[in-house]
Amino acid sequence: MSIFTRLAFSAALALSTALPTVAQEGSLTISVGFGPTAEVPDPRASYNGWMSNQTGVTETLMGIDYDMNLYPRVAEGIEQSSPTTWRVTLRDGLKFHDGSPVTAQAVIDAIAPISDEAHPGHNARVAKLLDLAGMSADGDSIIVFETNSPNAAFPWTLSEPGIAVLGAPSEAFPINATGPYVFKEAVPEQLYRVEANTDYRLGAPGLEEVRVVVATNPATAALAFEAGEVDLVINYPETDFERIQDTGAQGFSAPTARLYFYTVNAASGPMSNPLIRQAVSYAIDREGIVAAALSGVGGVPAGTVYPEGKGWASDIPASYDPAKAEALLAEAGAVKEGGTWMLDGAPLEIDIVTYSSRAALPPTAELTQAFLAAIGVKANITVGEWGASNDAIAAGEADLFLQAWVTTPQGDPGAVLETLLKSDGGSNSGKFSNERLDELLAQGRLTFEHEERKGIYDEVQKIIAAEAALIPVFHVSQTNVGVAGLTGYQVHPTETYWITHETKLAK
Repeated sequence: MSIFTRLAFSAALALSTALPTVAQEGSLTISVGFGPTAEVPDPRASYNGWMSNQTGVTETLMGIDYDMNLYPRVAEGIEQSSPTTWRVTLRDGLKFHDGSPVTAQAVIDAIAPISDEAHPGHNARVAKLLDLAGMSADGDSIIVFETNSPNAAFPWTLSEPGIAVLGAPSEAFPINATGPYVFKEAVPEQLYRVEANTDYRLGAPGLEEVRVVVATNPATAALAFEAGEVDLVINYPETDFERIQDTGAQGFSAPTARLYFYTVNAASGPMSNPLIRQAVSYAIDREGIVAAALSGVGGVPAGTVYPEGKGWASDIPASYDPAKAEALLAEAGAVKEGGTWMLDGAPLEIDIVTYSSRAALPPTAELTQAFLAAIGVKANITVGEWGASNDAIAAGEADLFLQAWVTTPQGDPGAVLETLLKSDGGSNSGKFSNERLDELLAQGRLTFEHEERKGIYDEVQKIIAAEAALIPVFHVSQTNVGVAGLTGYQVHPTETYWITHETKLAK
Protein backbone atom coordinates (compact mmCIF):
# COMPACT_ATOMS: atom_id res chain seq x y z
CA MET A 1 0.00 0.00 0.00
CA SER A 2 1.48 3.39 -0.97
CA ILE A 3 1.99 6.21 1.53
CA PHE A 4 -0.72 8.20 -0.26
CA THR A 5 -3.18 5.30 -0.05
CA ARG A 6 -2.36 4.68 3.62
CA LEU A 7 -3.03 8.30 4.52
CA ALA A 8 -6.31 8.29 2.62
CA PHE A 9 -7.27 5.07 4.39
CA SER A 10 -6.39 6.60 7.74
CA ALA A 11 -8.92 9.37 7.14
CA ALA A 12 -11.68 6.79 7.24
CA LEU A 13 -10.63 5.40 10.60
CA ALA A 14 -12.49 6.26 13.78
CA LEU A 15 -10.56 8.52 16.16
CA SER A 16 -8.56 6.68 18.76
CA THR A 17 -7.71 8.02 22.19
CA ALA A 18 -4.72 5.70 22.60
CA LEU A 19 -1.20 7.05 22.39
CA PRO A 20 0.15 6.53 18.82
CA THR A 21 2.86 3.93 18.51
CA VAL A 22 6.24 4.43 16.87
CA ALA A 23 6.01 3.51 13.19
CA GLN A 24 9.45 1.90 12.92
CA GLU A 25 12.47 1.65 15.20
CA GLY A 26 15.05 4.26 14.25
CA SER A 27 12.69 5.88 11.77
CA LEU A 28 10.71 9.11 12.08
CA THR A 29 7.70 9.75 9.82
CA ILE A 30 6.61 13.37 9.43
CA SER A 31 3.34 14.51 7.86
CA VAL A 32 3.25 17.85 6.04
CA GLY A 33 0.88 19.60 3.65
CA PHE A 34 3.33 20.13 0.79
CA GLY A 35 5.53 17.56 -0.92
CA PRO A 36 8.48 17.28 -3.29
CA THR A 37 7.94 18.37 -6.86
CA ALA A 38 10.33 15.92 -8.54
CA GLU A 39 12.05 12.58 -8.00
CA VAL A 40 15.25 14.50 -7.28
CA PRO A 41 14.18 17.99 -6.18
CA ASP A 42 17.12 20.33 -6.83
CA PRO A 43 17.48 22.29 -3.56
CA ARG A 44 18.25 25.46 -5.50
CA ALA A 45 15.06 25.47 -7.56
CA SER A 46 11.74 26.92 -6.39
CA TYR A 47 11.36 26.24 -2.63
CA ASN A 48 12.86 22.73 -2.77
CA GLY A 49 15.66 23.81 -0.46
CA TRP A 50 13.23 24.21 2.40
CA MET A 51 12.54 20.48 2.63
CA SER A 52 16.15 19.44 2.11
CA ASN A 53 17.15 21.90 4.86
CA GLN A 54 14.30 20.83 7.15
CA THR A 55 15.20 17.15 6.85
CA GLY A 56 18.89 17.73 7.52
CA VAL A 57 20.14 16.92 4.01
CA THR A 58 21.47 20.31 2.96
CA GLU A 59 23.17 23.07 4.90
CA THR A 60 23.86 26.71 4.14
CA LEU A 61 26.90 28.91 4.64
CA MET A 62 25.09 30.90 7.33
CA GLY A 63 22.24 29.87 9.62
CA ILE A 64 19.48 31.38 11.77
CA ASP A 65 19.23 30.19 15.37
CA TYR A 66 16.08 29.79 17.45
CA ASP A 67 16.38 33.39 18.68
CA MET A 68 16.57 34.66 15.08
CA ASN A 69 20.27 35.44 15.34
CA LEU A 70 22.60 34.91 12.39
CA TYR A 71 25.47 32.47 12.89
CA PRO A 72 28.19 30.81 10.74
CA ARG A 73 27.01 27.33 9.75
CA VAL A 74 29.11 25.65 7.06
CA ALA A 75 31.09 28.85 7.05
CA GLU A 76 33.53 29.60 9.84
CA GLY A 77 33.02 33.34 9.40
CA ILE A 78 32.13 36.20 7.07
CA GLU A 79 33.68 39.64 6.69
CA GLN A 80 33.03 42.65 4.48
CA SER A 81 36.13 44.00 2.76
CA SER A 82 34.37 46.67 0.66
CA PRO A 83 30.77 47.91 0.25
CA THR A 84 30.24 45.22 -2.40
CA THR A 85 32.74 42.53 -1.37
CA TRP A 86 32.19 39.75 1.15
CA ARG A 87 34.75 37.09 2.11
CA VAL A 88 33.37 33.82 3.49
CA THR A 89 35.75 31.36 5.14
CA LEU A 90 34.77 27.67 5.23
CA ARG A 91 35.21 25.42 8.24
CA ASP A 92 38.17 23.05 8.12
CA GLY A 93 37.75 19.43 7.14
CA LEU A 94 34.25 19.61 5.66
CA LYS A 95 33.16 16.72 3.46
CA PHE A 96 30.24 16.11 1.17
CA HIS A 97 28.13 12.98 1.56
CA ASP A 98 30.25 11.18 -1.04
CA GLY A 99 33.41 11.88 0.98
CA SER A 100 34.84 14.55 -1.31
CA PRO A 101 36.15 17.75 0.31
CA VAL A 102 34.09 20.93 0.49
CA THR A 103 36.16 23.62 -1.24
CA ALA A 104 35.58 27.23 -2.15
CA GLN A 105 35.34 26.27 -5.81
CA ALA A 106 32.76 23.58 -5.04
CA VAL A 107 30.61 26.19 -3.28
CA ILE A 108 30.95 28.54 -6.25
CA ASP A 109 29.98 25.71 -8.61
CA ALA A 110 26.90 25.03 -6.47
CA ILE A 111 25.73 28.65 -6.32
CA ALA A 112 26.42 29.69 -9.94
CA PRO A 113 23.48 27.72 -11.46
CA ILE A 114 21.01 29.74 -9.36
CA SER A 115 21.56 32.65 -11.78
CA ASP A 116 21.74 30.49 -14.93
CA GLU A 117 18.35 30.51 -16.66
CA ALA A 118 19.32 27.41 -18.65
CA HIS A 119 20.12 25.32 -15.57
CA PRO A 120 17.52 23.22 -13.68
CA GLY A 121 18.74 24.84 -10.47
CA HIS A 122 17.88 28.34 -11.68
CA ASN A 123 15.95 30.39 -9.15
CA ALA A 124 15.08 33.97 -10.11
CA ARG A 125 13.86 34.76 -6.59
CA VAL A 126 17.13 33.69 -4.95
CA ALA A 127 19.27 35.21 -7.72
CA LYS A 128 17.63 38.56 -7.02
CA LEU A 129 18.38 38.19 -3.31
CA LEU A 130 22.03 37.45 -4.04
CA ASP A 131 22.44 40.14 -6.73
CA LEU A 132 25.87 38.75 -7.58
CA ALA A 133 28.33 40.43 -9.91
CA GLY A 134 30.76 37.55 -9.49
CA MET A 135 32.38 34.92 -7.28
CA SER A 136 35.97 33.76 -6.95
CA ALA A 137 38.02 31.40 -4.80
CA ASP A 138 40.89 32.64 -2.65
CA GLY A 139 42.52 29.28 -2.05
CA ASP A 140 40.48 26.25 -1.04
CA SER A 141 38.71 27.76 1.95
CA ILE A 142 37.67 31.34 1.08
CA ILE A 143 34.89 32.38 -1.29
CA VAL A 144 34.88 36.02 -2.40
CA PHE A 145 31.43 37.32 -3.31
CA GLU A 146 31.03 40.52 -5.33
CA THR A 147 27.56 42.07 -5.37
CA ASN A 148 26.27 44.53 -7.96
CA SER A 149 25.50 47.09 -5.26
CA PRO A 150 25.93 47.37 -1.50
CA ASN A 151 23.60 44.91 0.20
CA ALA A 152 23.24 44.98 3.98
CA ALA A 153 21.12 41.82 3.84
CA PHE A 154 23.78 39.73 2.10
CA PRO A 155 25.06 37.78 5.15
CA TRP A 156 21.44 36.96 6.06
CA THR A 157 20.75 35.92 2.48
CA LEU A 158 23.36 33.18 2.80
CA SER A 159 21.01 31.43 5.24
CA GLU A 160 18.38 31.04 2.48
CA PRO A 161 17.81 27.26 2.13
CA GLY A 162 17.97 27.52 -1.66
CA ILE A 163 21.63 28.57 -1.40
CA ALA A 164 22.66 25.08 -0.35
CA VAL A 165 26.27 23.90 -0.19
CA LEU A 166 26.34 21.10 -2.77
CA GLY A 167 28.94 18.87 -4.35
CA ALA A 168 28.90 17.16 -7.72
CA PRO A 169 25.86 14.84 -7.94
CA SER A 170 26.10 11.14 -8.77
CA GLU A 171 23.75 8.18 -9.02
CA ALA A 172 24.52 7.27 -5.41
CA PHE A 173 24.28 10.88 -4.18
CA PRO A 174 21.89 12.80 -6.44
CA ILE A 175 21.78 15.54 -3.79
CA ASN A 176 25.38 15.56 -2.57
CA ALA A 177 25.35 17.82 0.45
CA THR A 178 26.87 18.18 3.94
CA GLY A 179 24.04 17.64 6.44
CA PRO A 180 23.41 14.89 9.01
CA TYR A 181 21.09 13.06 6.61
CA VAL A 182 21.53 11.80 3.04
CA PHE A 183 18.81 12.12 0.42
CA LYS A 184 17.58 8.70 -0.77
CA GLU A 185 14.36 9.12 -2.73
CA ALA A 186 11.34 11.27 -3.45
CA VAL A 187 7.94 10.54 -4.92
CA PRO A 188 6.42 13.76 -6.24
CA GLU A 189 3.71 15.12 -3.95
CA GLN A 190 3.89 11.98 -1.78
CA LEU A 191 7.22 11.12 -0.13
CA TYR A 192 10.68 12.49 0.72
CA ARG A 193 13.03 9.96 2.37
CA VAL A 194 16.48 10.45 3.91
CA GLU A 195 18.93 8.24 5.79
CA ALA A 196 21.57 8.97 8.42
CA ASN A 197 24.98 10.34 7.47
CA THR A 198 27.03 8.44 10.05
CA ASP A 199 30.13 10.54 9.24
CA TYR A 200 28.45 13.85 10.06
CA ARG A 201 30.97 16.29 11.54
CA LEU A 202 28.93 17.04 14.71
CA GLY A 203 28.23 13.39 15.50
CA ALA A 204 26.14 10.49 14.26
CA PRO A 205 22.44 11.33 13.85
CA GLY A 206 19.94 9.94 16.33
CA LEU A 207 17.69 8.46 13.64
CA GLU A 208 18.39 5.88 10.95
CA GLU A 209 15.78 7.30 8.61
CA VAL A 210 13.36 10.22 8.23
CA ARG A 211 10.31 9.93 6.01
CA VAL A 212 8.22 12.94 5.03
CA VAL A 213 4.73 12.04 3.77
CA VAL A 214 2.19 14.40 2.28
CA ALA A 215 -1.36 14.96 3.49
CA THR A 216 -2.79 18.06 1.84
CA ASN A 217 -5.79 17.95 4.16
CA PRO A 218 -4.72 18.73 7.77
CA ALA A 219 -7.60 16.64 9.13
CA THR A 220 -6.25 13.63 7.24
CA ALA A 221 -2.84 14.15 8.82
CA ALA A 222 -4.41 14.36 12.27
CA LEU A 223 -6.25 11.09 11.75
CA ALA A 224 -3.12 9.42 10.44
CA PHE A 225 -1.28 10.50 13.58
CA GLU A 226 -3.91 9.00 15.86
CA ALA A 227 -3.85 5.79 13.82
CA GLY A 228 -0.08 5.50 14.44
CA GLU A 229 0.81 6.09 10.79
CA VAL A 230 3.00 9.14 11.47
CA ASP A 231 5.14 10.34 14.38
CA LEU A 232 5.10 14.11 13.86
CA VAL A 233 2.55 16.38 12.20
CA ILE A 234 3.69 19.81 11.07
CA ASN A 235 0.84 22.35 11.28
CA TYR A 236 -1.55 20.23 13.30
CA PRO A 237 -5.11 21.65 13.30
CA GLU A 238 -5.24 24.32 16.00
CA THR A 239 -8.82 23.45 16.92
CA ASP A 240 -7.71 19.97 18.05
CA PHE A 241 -4.33 20.92 19.54
CA GLU A 242 -5.35 20.84 23.21
CA ARG A 243 -7.40 17.63 22.95
CA ILE A 244 -4.68 15.59 21.24
CA GLN A 245 -2.24 16.34 24.05
CA ASP A 246 -4.66 14.71 26.51
CA THR A 247 -3.96 11.39 24.72
CA GLY A 248 -0.29 11.52 25.78
CA ALA A 249 1.03 13.11 22.60
CA GLN A 250 3.50 15.98 22.72
CA GLY A 251 2.45 19.44 21.62
CA PHE A 252 5.12 21.68 20.10
CA SER A 253 4.09 25.31 19.73
CA ALA A 254 6.05 28.54 19.40
CA PRO A 255 5.59 31.93 17.73
CA THR A 256 6.90 32.10 14.18
CA ALA A 257 7.40 34.80 11.59
CA ARG A 258 4.55 33.40 9.45
CA LEU A 259 1.87 35.92 8.55
CA TYR A 260 -1.61 35.06 7.32
CA PHE A 261 -2.58 37.90 5.00
CA TYR A 262 -4.56 38.90 1.95
CA THR A 263 -2.82 39.74 -1.30
CA VAL A 264 -4.98 42.39 -2.95
CA ASN A 265 -5.76 42.72 -6.65
CA ALA A 266 -4.46 46.26 -6.94
CA ALA A 267 -4.72 46.32 -10.74
CA SER A 268 -8.43 45.78 -11.39
CA GLY A 269 -11.80 45.37 -9.70
CA PRO A 270 -12.94 46.95 -6.42
CA MET A 271 -9.67 46.29 -4.59
CA SER A 272 -7.78 48.51 -7.01
CA ASN A 273 -9.25 51.39 -4.96
CA PRO A 274 -7.15 51.88 -1.77
CA LEU A 275 -10.20 53.22 0.07
CA ILE A 276 -12.04 49.94 -0.49
CA ARG A 277 -8.94 47.99 0.51
CA GLN A 278 -8.78 49.96 3.75
CA ALA A 279 -12.50 49.41 4.31
CA VAL A 280 -12.07 45.65 4.01
CA SER A 281 -9.20 45.76 6.48
CA TYR A 282 -11.22 47.70 9.06
CA ALA A 283 -14.15 45.28 8.62
CA ILE A 284 -12.11 42.26 9.75
CA ASP A 285 -12.27 41.33 13.43
CA ARG A 286 -8.83 39.76 13.78
CA GLU A 287 -9.25 38.88 17.44
CA GLY A 288 -12.44 37.02 16.54
CA ILE A 289 -10.60 35.10 13.84
CA VAL A 290 -7.75 34.11 16.17
CA ALA A 291 -10.26 32.92 18.77
CA ALA A 292 -12.39 30.94 16.31
CA ALA A 293 -10.03 29.71 13.57
CA LEU A 294 -7.06 29.11 15.88
CA SER A 295 -8.94 28.23 19.07
CA GLY A 296 -6.96 30.96 20.80
CA VAL A 297 -3.75 28.87 20.79
CA GLY A 298 -2.28 29.54 17.39
CA GLY A 299 -1.55 33.21 16.92
CA VAL A 300 -2.03 36.92 17.56
CA PRO A 301 -3.89 39.60 15.54
CA ALA A 302 -1.64 41.38 13.04
CA GLY A 303 -1.69 45.08 12.27
CA THR A 304 1.55 44.94 10.36
CA VAL A 305 3.87 42.58 8.50
CA TYR A 306 6.38 41.53 11.17
CA PRO A 307 5.47 39.90 14.48
CA GLU A 308 6.28 41.56 17.78
CA GLY A 309 9.46 40.37 19.41
CA LYS A 310 11.23 39.60 16.12
CA GLY A 311 13.04 42.94 15.86
CA TRP A 312 11.33 44.66 12.93
CA ALA A 313 7.68 45.19 13.92
CA SER A 314 6.18 48.69 13.80
CA ASP A 315 3.62 49.91 16.30
CA ILE A 316 0.60 49.58 14.02
CA PRO A 317 -2.48 48.20 15.78
CA ALA A 318 -4.77 45.53 14.36
CA SER A 319 -7.81 47.83 14.10
CA TYR A 320 -11.40 46.58 13.89
CA ASP A 321 -13.85 49.41 13.16
CA PRO A 322 -16.94 48.50 11.08
CA ALA A 323 -18.24 52.09 11.21
CA LYS A 324 -14.98 53.39 9.75
CA ALA A 325 -15.12 50.65 7.11
CA GLU A 326 -18.52 51.87 5.98
CA ALA A 327 -17.37 55.50 5.99
CA LEU A 328 -14.46 54.53 3.72
CA LEU A 329 -16.84 52.74 1.34
CA ALA A 330 -18.94 55.89 1.11
CA GLU A 331 -15.80 57.94 0.48
CA ALA A 332 -14.93 55.52 -2.34
CA GLY A 333 -18.24 56.35 -4.04
CA ALA A 334 -20.27 53.35 -2.91
CA VAL A 335 -23.91 53.83 -1.89
CA LYS A 336 -25.77 51.68 0.64
CA GLU A 337 -29.21 50.61 -0.52
CA GLY A 338 -31.42 48.30 1.53
CA GLY A 339 -28.46 47.11 3.60
CA THR A 340 -26.26 46.38 0.56
CA TRP A 341 -23.39 48.51 -0.66
CA MET A 342 -23.68 49.39 -4.35
CA LEU A 343 -20.77 50.47 -6.53
CA ASP A 344 -21.32 51.83 -10.04
CA GLY A 345 -24.94 50.71 -9.91
CA ALA A 346 -24.21 47.08 -8.97
CA PRO A 347 -23.85 45.29 -5.62
CA LEU A 348 -20.28 45.42 -4.33
CA GLU A 349 -18.94 41.86 -4.41
CA ILE A 350 -15.48 40.66 -3.46
CA ASP A 351 -14.09 37.34 -4.69
CA ILE A 352 -11.76 35.61 -2.22
CA VAL A 353 -9.48 32.71 -3.17
CA THR A 354 -7.41 30.54 -0.85
CA TYR A 355 -6.17 26.97 -0.38
CA SER A 356 -6.84 24.22 2.16
CA SER A 357 -3.43 22.78 2.99
CA ARG A 358 -3.22 25.01 6.08
CA ALA A 359 -6.15 24.27 8.36
CA ALA A 360 -6.77 27.89 9.40
CA LEU A 361 -7.06 29.32 5.88
CA PRO A 362 -10.62 28.29 4.85
CA PRO A 363 -12.22 29.27 8.19
CA THR A 364 -10.36 32.59 8.11
CA ALA A 365 -11.81 33.27 4.67
CA GLU A 366 -15.28 32.27 5.88
CA LEU A 367 -15.05 34.56 8.91
CA THR A 368 -13.90 37.41 6.66
CA GLN A 369 -16.91 36.71 4.48
CA ALA A 370 -19.17 36.99 7.55
CA PHE A 371 -17.55 40.24 8.73
CA LEU A 372 -18.02 41.78 5.27
CA ALA A 373 -21.63 40.59 5.15
CA ALA A 374 -22.20 42.32 8.49
CA ILE A 375 -21.52 45.69 6.88
CA GLY A 376 -23.39 44.89 3.67
CA VAL A 377 -20.67 43.62 1.35
CA LYS A 378 -21.03 40.23 -0.32
CA ALA A 379 -17.94 38.03 -0.54
CA ASN A 380 -17.56 34.81 -2.53
CA ILE A 381 -14.98 32.17 -1.56
CA THR A 382 -13.15 29.66 -3.75
CA VAL A 383 -10.90 27.12 -2.03
CA GLY A 384 -8.41 25.39 -4.34
CA GLU A 385 -4.69 24.80 -4.59
CA TRP A 386 -2.13 27.52 -3.91
CA GLY A 387 -1.07 27.70 -7.56
CA ALA A 388 -4.62 28.06 -8.86
CA SER A 389 -5.35 30.78 -6.31
CA ASN A 390 -2.18 32.67 -7.20
CA ASP A 391 -3.02 32.42 -10.90
CA ALA A 392 -6.53 33.73 -10.25
CA ILE A 393 -5.33 36.86 -8.48
CA ALA A 394 -2.60 37.43 -11.07
CA ALA A 395 -5.15 37.16 -13.90
CA GLY A 396 -7.54 39.59 -12.24
CA GLU A 397 -10.11 36.84 -11.69
CA ALA A 398 -10.16 37.35 -7.90
CA ASP A 399 -9.96 40.32 -5.56
CA LEU A 400 -8.31 38.86 -2.46
CA PHE A 401 -5.92 35.93 -2.08
CA LEU A 402 -5.60 34.62 1.48
CA GLN A 403 -2.21 33.01 2.00
CA ALA A 404 0.47 32.43 4.63
CA TRP A 405 4.15 33.37 4.32
CA VAL A 406 7.13 33.49 6.67
CA THR A 407 7.99 37.19 6.50
CA THR A 408 11.63 36.88 7.63
CA PRO A 409 12.82 33.46 6.38
CA GLN A 410 16.42 34.70 6.31
CA GLY A 411 15.98 36.82 9.46
CA ASP A 412 16.14 40.02 7.38
CA PRO A 413 13.04 42.17 6.76
CA GLY A 414 13.54 43.14 3.14
CA ALA A 415 13.51 40.00 1.06
CA VAL A 416 9.87 38.95 1.38
CA LEU A 417 8.52 42.46 0.91
CA GLU A 418 10.67 42.90 -2.18
CA THR A 419 9.16 39.68 -3.53
CA LEU A 420 5.55 40.44 -2.56
CA LEU A 421 5.19 44.20 -3.02
CA LYS A 422 8.01 45.70 -5.06
CA SER A 423 6.74 46.70 -8.49
CA ASP A 424 8.91 44.04 -10.15
CA GLY A 425 8.61 41.53 -7.29
CA GLY A 426 8.58 37.91 -8.39
CA SER A 427 5.50 37.10 -6.27
CA ASN A 428 3.67 40.40 -6.67
CA SER A 429 0.64 38.62 -8.12
CA GLY A 430 -1.69 41.48 -7.11
CA LYS A 431 0.40 43.95 -9.15
CA PHE A 432 0.67 46.51 -6.37
CA SER A 433 2.98 49.41 -7.25
CA ASN A 434 4.17 52.34 -5.16
CA GLU A 435 7.22 54.34 -6.17
CA ARG A 436 8.09 55.42 -2.64
CA LEU A 437 7.81 51.84 -1.39
CA ASP A 438 10.17 50.70 -4.16
CA GLU A 439 12.66 53.40 -3.16
CA LEU A 440 12.55 52.44 0.51
CA LEU A 441 13.02 48.74 -0.19
CA ALA A 442 16.07 49.63 -2.29
CA GLN A 443 17.40 51.86 0.51
CA GLY A 444 16.95 49.02 2.98
CA ARG A 445 19.50 46.99 1.06
CA LEU A 446 21.94 49.87 0.84
CA THR A 447 21.82 50.85 4.53
CA PHE A 448 24.15 49.01 6.94
CA GLU A 449 23.43 50.79 10.24
CA HIS A 450 20.74 48.88 12.15
CA GLU A 451 18.74 51.77 13.60
CA GLU A 452 18.66 53.53 10.25
CA ARG A 453 17.46 50.34 8.60
CA LYS A 454 14.80 49.96 11.29
CA GLY A 455 13.54 53.45 10.42
CA ILE A 456 13.34 52.54 6.75
CA TYR A 457 11.27 49.41 7.38
CA ASP A 458 9.06 51.33 9.82
CA GLU A 459 8.18 53.70 6.98
CA VAL A 460 7.66 50.73 4.66
CA GLN A 461 5.13 49.26 7.08
CA LYS A 462 3.32 52.60 7.41
CA ILE A 463 2.91 52.78 3.62
CA ILE A 464 1.63 49.21 3.53
CA ALA A 465 -0.94 50.05 6.21
CA ALA A 466 -2.00 53.37 4.63
CA GLU A 467 -2.38 51.85 1.17
CA ALA A 468 -3.59 48.45 2.37
CA ALA A 469 -0.95 47.11 -0.01
CA LEU A 470 -1.63 43.78 1.64
CA ILE A 471 -4.06 43.08 4.47
CA PRO A 472 -2.45 41.34 7.47
CA VAL A 473 -4.75 39.12 9.54
CA PHE A 474 -2.68 37.29 12.16
CA HIS A 475 0.80 36.07 13.00
CA VAL A 476 0.71 32.35 13.67
CA SER A 477 2.30 30.20 16.31
CA GLN A 478 3.07 26.91 14.60
CA THR A 479 1.30 24.03 16.34
CA ASN A 480 2.90 20.65 15.75
CA VAL A 481 2.17 17.31 17.41
CA GLY A 482 4.57 14.42 17.99
CA VAL A 483 4.69 11.06 19.74
CA ALA A 484 5.86 10.90 23.35
CA GLY A 485 9.33 9.49 22.58
CA LEU A 486 10.42 12.32 20.28
CA THR A 487 13.30 14.45 21.62
CA GLY A 488 15.69 17.01 20.16
CA TYR A 489 12.96 18.79 18.23
CA GLN A 490 11.45 22.26 18.58
CA VAL A 491 9.58 24.76 16.42
CA HIS A 492 11.92 27.16 14.62
CA PRO A 493 10.66 30.74 14.05
CA THR A 494 11.52 30.62 10.33
CA GLU A 495 9.99 27.12 9.95
CA THR A 496 12.94 26.12 7.74
CA TYR A 497 14.60 23.83 10.31
CA TRP A 498 13.13 20.57 11.65
CA ILE A 499 15.63 17.76 12.13
CA THR A 500 19.12 17.97 13.58
CA HIS A 501 21.66 15.24 14.34
CA GLU A 502 20.37 15.35 17.93
CA THR A 503 16.76 14.52 17.07
CA LYS A 504 15.82 11.08 18.44
CA LEU A 505 12.78 8.85 18.75
CA ALA A 506 12.74 6.47 21.72
CA LYS A 507 10.54 3.40 22.01
